[in-house]
Amino acid sequence: MTADVPSTVYPPAHARDAQAIEVGRVLFAGPCDFVAGALTADQIPPDTLPEIAFAGRSNVGKSSLLNAITGRAALARVSNTPGRTRQLNFFSLGGKLMLVDLPGYGYAEAPKHEIARWSELLRIYLKGRASLRRTLLLVDARHGLKPIDDPLMTLLDESAVSFQVVLTKVDKLSPKTLAQRLETTAAALKSHVAAHPAIHATSAQADTGLAELRAELAPLATTA
Repeated sequence: MTADVPSTVYPPAHARDAQAIEVGRVLFAGPCDFVAGALTADQIPPDTLPEIAFAGRSNVGKSSLLNAITGRAALARVSNTPGRTRQLNFFSLGGKLMLVDLPGYGYAEAPKHEIARWSELLRIYLKGRASLRRTLLLVDARHGLKPIDDPLMTLLDESAVSFQVVLTKVDKLSPKTLAQRLETTAAALKSHVAAHPAIHATSAQADTGLAELRAELAPLATTA
């Protein structure tokens, strides 16, 4: 990175080295298969692998990021319609790591009973999943953290579930604005005990920060 362009990992000291990036590349280049979709708690599959959950507001880019880091065009459905993902979708990454696409929250136009169902399903999953190693909280870099993100972060704090902020769509920001967003996000996370210290800046469209994110997640996979 040049001096006027912020690192895709903040603080930069948390960036992984070339060897870790290669390990991440190999893992995420492997097979990635749909395992199950859960609309209710009893449909959640057994927790046989370490899991990483992808969470965030509706239309923040969860499906796009999942497709991008796994190198698939349509692993997860991408839609311009907020609230499209209405269930927990589980994907096995080479039998070493489970990727879980969670329903987006904050879509006010969804029926209230649907919002209540999604919220309860998320709560049950996040509080009771022993195999959940980390939750990635995706945040649109153009807007940053919002009050609507607070309940999820509080739940993760109370449940002692490590979560890590991943800024999406950073290609829409100037380097100066992105640097400021990273600093303000880090400051906001200081009050959350479960927050991981490293923030990742990514763009699925521009392929920004994806190698570093893969390297960050690879150590969470099983080595068996």
